[in-house]
Amino acid sequence: MARVTLIFAVLLIALGMAGYLGTGSAHPTALIPAWIGLALGFGGLLAISPNEGRRKLFMHINVTIGLLGFLGTVGEIARSLLSALSPDPIALAAKITLAGLLLLYVALCVRSFIAARRSGKV
Repeated sequence: MARVTLIFAVLLIALGMAGYLGTGSAHPTALIPAWIGLALGFGGLLAISPNEGRRKLFMHINVTIGLLGFLGTVGEIARSLLSALSPDPIALAAKITLAGLLLLYVALCVRSFIAARRSGKV
């Protein structure tokens, strides 16, 4: 799962950079996906370890970052849709993409944790 984490980290960094550069570098908040990706990437690198305890610790930290990021993003999507002003379509698309990537990442991690538990590796 550490390698999958690194793949999602690269995707999130690309999303953040695309959003930031796509807005003409005018909105630094477009880099939020990149910061989440950097955090996951750092945790993913630390999770590549022969030490099982260390690997489990960092993967649980990573999935927690993913879950908190997903919940925060969903809250922002709801706030954008419920605001009196019409939401920026590019920002909304980036938020929905971020939420989708994080939800997929969390689901893959949970599936992996369940499979590891059932196989007796834990």
